[in-house]
Amino acid sequence: MGKKPLAAHPPLKPSRFARPLAVPAPAAIAMAPARTPAQLQPIPKLNGDGVIPLAAVVGDAGAADITAAGAMRFHAMGDTGGRGSRGAQENVAQHMSGDFSPTGGGLNPAFCLHLGDVIYGPGKAEEFLDQFYRGYVDYLGKFVSIPGNHDGELTAQDPNSLAAFIDHFCNPNIATHADAAAVGIERESVAQPGVYWRLDTPFADIIGLYSNVDESHGFLKGPNNDTSQLDWLADTLAGIAQQRPNPRKALIFAMHHPPYSNGTHPSSPEMLAELDQKCTDAGVMPDLVLSGHAHNYQRHTRYKNFDNKAMQIPYIVAGCGGYPLQHVDTADGQTIGDRTFDKSLKGYGYLLIEVTPSAVTVEMWQAIEDPEPFDTVVVDLATSQTTSH
Repeated sequence: MGKKPLAAHPPLKPSRFARPLAVPAPAAIAMAPARTPAQLQPIPKLNGDGVIPLAAVVGDAGAADITAAGAMRFHAMGDTGGRGSRGAQENVAQHMSGDFSPTGGGLNPAFCLHLGDVIYGPGKAEEFLDQFYRGYVDYLGKFVSIPGNHDGELTAQDPNSLAAFIDHFCNPNIATHADAAAVGIERESVAQPGVYWRLDTPFADIIGLYSNVDESHGFLKGPNNDTSQLDWLADTLAGIAQQRPNPRKALIFAMHHPPYSNGTHPSSPEMLAELDQKCTDAGVMPDLVLSGHAHNYQRHTRYKNFDNKAMQIPYIVAGCGGYPLQHVDTADGQTIGDRTFDKSLKGYGYLLIEVTPSAVTVEMWQAIEDPEPFDTVVVDLATSQTTSH
């Protein structure tokens, strides 16, 4: 793919970019104890059916340009915020900004998918200005996001879980947030319908899920066996299954806690089992799964026999967006259960993802001088097989 481009809405209509596209040392991380499901935080009620049309992110003209281009590109990364650690975050943001071009048209990145942990520590409402907006003051795209465990945690200054996240990402008023305007950002917000959602685009259905506040494992149920998110997921997947094969769009899952991980934070097998059950019931499986939480890069390939097809599904951890890095095991293709552990990096960077009617291509770019893709994987949507280099 490479970094260069190839030869009922809210009353305020979304624009394509933040502004017109013109030619132009970390401290150690203290690990909190794991929680039990009884200590999880409530899952906020969804607004409407949970669907975000692409035009609600990039505007009608932007969505038409992407459709005409025959491909959609977007960025993804997570685990970015933090007091006093904005240097790496700004470096990653600067490298992402290099993917935009005045001549790129519909092949410019459509948005950045933030994989959670936008804000660390107490006083989240006050910290958005420094931990989020200042870091992306020059980024030309808009953000869609899922919350991480730190976004939903309770502190003395944050008695209501996810209140600040909802104010900044789920506000029905898409006008530029006051905190964004305070640092000179012009981009509008995206009115997400909740902390879980489906982004409906011409070439992919992207499902964002909230995996709650545990420091170790992800949970899709809320307290008191609240299954509202899983019930919504079941209905959403059933609807996607009914639409296939016309069109057969890519299906991408995103949640903060990784189903598979070999670095500092563990895998979440119970969450994976819940996802598998809903997918099996609907008769669809994801083509790609994205997560953060572990502050590194990992690519796992799951080998899954499903509906008489041998699928190869990349599970990618990209918690390398700017917060202090964590250990990750060396990946050399070793087999672990139903997966191989194919690639890993303790380094900062981001994902550049391209979706076409026939394939999903994921490139991991390091935030270093003269970068090249550290890792590339391509999913053939017809065969569900992957190639990588």
